[in-house]
Amino acid sequence: MTEILWHGRGGQGAFTAARLLGEAASLKDGAYALAFPSFGPERRGAPIRAFTKLDSKPILDRSETELADYIVILDETLYSENLKKLLKQDGKIIVNTKSEKGDWTAFDGDALAKNLRLPVVNTVMLGALSGVSDVVSISDLETAIDGYLAPKIRQKNKQAVAQAAKEVSA
Repeated sequence: MTEILWHGRGGQGAFTAARLLGEAASLKDGAYALAFPSFGPERRGAPIRAFTKLDSKPILDRSETELADYIVILDETLYSENLKKLLKQDGKIIVNTKSEKGDWTAFDGDALAKNLRLPVVNTVMLGALSGVSDVVSISDLETAIDGYLAPKIRQKNKQAVAQAAKEVSA
């Protein structure tokens, strides 16, 4: 099973990214996905976590991810060295940051979101995940966006995932 842990703040779209990833991954024959959030009565801006589980068989374990293959951080202030304890042996952390310091994959998602006039970085960081992994293709992400997001915001979000994947893998 491939497990992805999303860290963000309320309103940044971490749960939407988790769901889009699950939808995109489940487009393949024989693929299963489960996406769910973890938050309480917090308000916009409070830290939240979301999870995506992907497998080739039905996913019966609905508990929070204990060890992730990937951790995607939408707000760099949520990064902590303790997150490394939540990674599987060959796991990777992808951080929305301008900083190149650290043993993570850094990607300035805020700059790309601003350039594309997107209010949040969720689909940008979803594209970054696609660019550093073989979890899901850009084509499947674009299909998921078409099926899940409102028509007026689809094109910008499809552009965001494609451009982020290209930039992070360059």
